[in-house]
Amino acid sequence: MADAIAAIDDDEAPDRETLKAAVRALLQALADNAPGHSVEVRVPPYGAVQCVEGPRHRRGTPPNVVECPPLVFLELGTGRLDFAAAVAAGKVSASGQRADLSDHLPLTGPHGEDLAEDLGDGE
Repeated sequence: MADAIAAIDDDEAPDRETLKAAVRALLQALADNAPGHSVEVRVPPYGAVQCVEGPRHRRGTPPNVVECPPLVFLELGTGRLDFAAAVAAGKVSASGQRADLSDHLPLTGPHGEDLAEDLGDGE
């Protein structure tokens, strides 16, 4: 994750493997932090997860879908881009009543740091 963010900070695109690893880590974090099966989040070509509590989707096109390019998902996951602003700008496609991920993002800090870190652990 740190390498992908560093590349972006240097106004460069992360290499494919670095970006893929960062996107997959963020997708897993999203699935862990918002468990469920009512929203499908797609970040082609690197992955997709189902998340958010609610009715389970079983077949066909899910009623709640969020899709975006990998770099946009990296920015969303690290809090560098607001979900509603990304949708309004056309950077994210979000369809369905439950497709607003605003309550579940960001997943890390802007430099990939864990948002759930215990700051009082004396380190």
